[in-house]
Parts: sequence; structure tokens; C-alpha cells
Amino acid sequence: MSNIKIRDIRAIATAPKGVDLVVVKVETTEPGLYGLGCATFTQRWQAVVTALEVNLKPILVGRSVDDIEDLWESAVGSSYWRRGPVLNNAISGVDEALWDIKGKMAGMPVYQLLGGRCRQGAAVYRHAHGESYADMKEEIQKYIDQGVRYVRVGCKEMDGTALAPIVKTDGAKEGAYFTNAGMPEFLSEMFRRLREDFRGQDIHFCYDVHEHMSPIEALQTAKAVEPYDLLFLEDALSPENSDWFRMIRMQSHVPIAMGELFTNPAEYKGLISAGMIDYIRCHISMLGGITPAKKLAVFAEFYGVKTAWHGPHDISPAGVAAQLHIDVNVPNFGIQEFYGFSEIEKEMFPGCPETKDGYLYPSEVPGLGIDLDEKMAKEYPAQFREHAHDWFLTRLPDGTPVRP
Repeated sequence: MSNIKIRDIRAIATAPKGVDLVVVKVETTEPGLYGLGCATFTQRWQAVVTALEVNLKPILVGRSVDDIEDLWESAVGSSYWRRGPVLNNAISGVDEALWDIKGKMAGMPVYQLLGGRCRQGAAVYRHAHGESYADMKEEIQKYIDQGVRYVRVGCKEMDGTALAPIVKTDGAKEGAYFTNAGMPEFLSEMFRRLREDFRGQDIHFCYDVHEHMSPIEALQTAKAVEPYDLLFLEDALSPENSDWFRMIRMQSHVPIAMGELFTNPAEYKGLISAGMIDYIRCHISMLGGITPAKKLAVFAEFYGVKTAWHGPHDISPAGVAAQLHIDVNVPNFGIQEFYGFSEIEKEMFPGCPETKDGYLYPSEVPGLGIDLDEKMAKEYPAQFREHAHDWFLTRLPDGTPVRP
């Protein structure tokens, strides 16, 4: 045993591009040895900071950094009740930081500790969205010119909302109003045009429903886009309606990705074992870090299900690095969502993974390979931001609130 212990745990809340991030720094009794992890839950970042500093720190400080598995189980069990996104993110920040520390102690990048490489780099998909089809098409071509071969697409001109007028009730409350009227036809036409415009090119498209469909609408949509060889249709159903994936699978062969909103690996058990999905789409910090994500990937491998970790704009570069080390390790890697790094992020987080020709490459530096300029992080503090009336509060035309 190394006898190196956790000396301190700190949450660093920062917003380098106007998006609130939480990075956890675990400091040890070994001078100069520390680790970083991602604990970003943008919509409730203050709660994550509190959970970390008030609940987890007292039970983890003084414990050996060697025992990642034991520390993870201790943190999960410390609240008695089954965990949710706030506690999971707090745990994730510590867990990823401990893997970072273990890699530094071993003199190896984290992927080596997980078993080494299955691939040199992880293929990524980027986002091409626009007000019009022409805007979206231009974005796609920009990515193709950069060597990207996988793109998530969407444009307001063809998403149903712009084409089907929304008639609100008198006294309509604030919110993001939408309708799925005609969505299967609109999406079918969009993908038909994309396949025609990019005929002969090595380009793969996916589409994110964001759980905003009824089961019947999701089934109709899956059947409508089936002819256009999607990489996957993402989150076509809400977690509450997951049983309906069986019906979609029986009537359509479109690949299905699911799980952005899942917070417990157990939520995947039935979907994976019954062969109802093709990709797991979970956000690693929402599960609790590298430790549970690696186990979930291994479980999925036995059923031919691939990984497609959630990589939104509200994830810290430390979180991207943590995902990437799993990406290059697991044999059932599928694709990695990637928003890209702003210049501010690259400066604030030295060691951001490099991209080239549509691949993301992990650092060969021991640990996760990423650092944080804390002085700069303080110059871009996280703030309280009101999310109540953007797309987090969506409504049907009659005003009915619909959860994402």
C-alpha cells in the first residue's frame, strides 16, 4: 500500500464560456500529487458543491487514495437512499480525480490502468444545426472538410415546429412551446435530402428526439427515417416509456440510442439484456464517474451494445478526458459526442485532448492528462442562472408542461 491519503477535496465552480462547470480537485498527503474530476450538473451546480463539501468530504478525507472501489461504494451508500444526479456528480468528481491520481502514481495514462488501448483515437460526432436546411448543410460540409464523418443534424425549418403553427391558449404561460405535428414526414424529407446532397460521401447522420415524443409518435418516426441509414435515433422515448422500445424494435430496424437522462446503471439492465437498444447514451458524471461507467460498458459488451457517451457543451474538459480514456479502452466503443473546446477552455485546462480528422486522442501524460489553471478559473466564476423558461420547460400548444 502506498499509504497516501486524501488530504482535502475542493469544488471549483467556473464558467469559461458562460456555461457553469464544476471541477473537483482531490489533494493528497503527498506534496504536489492531486487529481481532477468532473462533477458538472449545470442546472444544479450549487447543490453538487454542497453535497461534495458538506456530505462527502467529511467521510473521505483521511482515507487511502488506493482504494477507489471501496471509496466509491462508501460514497454511494453514505446517503442510504438510492442516488440521483446531485450525489452522483459529487461522487464522479472524486472518482475521476482518484483515477487521475492513480495514473500519476503508476506513471501511466488512465486507459492503461483500464487494460490498455483497443484503438488509437475515438471517432466523434459533431452537431450541425441551423435555422434553415441551407445553414445545416453548410455546417455539415464544414465538418466534412475537417475530416469528421459523423454528424448530429437538425434545423428549425424542418423540425415540425416551424412548419406547423402553434396556437396557444388564452393566458398561455411562459415556456418553450412545440408540436410534433408532421414530424415523421418532416424528418423523412430532411434525411432524404441529406442523402441526396451528400451521396457517395462517407458521412453518417444521427438525430436527437430529446424524449419529446409519445410512444406512438416515436414509433412512427422510427419507421419514417428507417430508409436513410441513420447512425442512430437518440432518446426517442422518455425514461418513463422505455418499455415501448420493444414495440419500436419489432417494427423498425433503425438503430436506437438511449439513456441521456439515466442516473443509475441499473436502468439499462432490461433494455440491454432484451436487445432493445444499440447504444448507451449516459452522461458519465451522472452515473458516478469512471468506476460505474466501465462496468456498464462491460455489461453492454456481452449483448453487442455499443457506447456513445453523452458529451454536451456543459461538460468540463476533465469530463471529456475521463470519457475518452474509456473510449479508447473498451472493445464495444461506438461513437463519442463532442462539442469541441473553446480557446478559453484550452487555456484554462492545459492538456485538453487533441482532435484530428474526426478522432479525439487521449493524452499520454500519466493520469487523465489534464490540468486546471485555478487563478484563471476564478476570473470566470459560475453564477446562478435561471433555466426555468428555456428548453428545460417545454410545453404543448395547449400549455401542458412536458419534461425533457
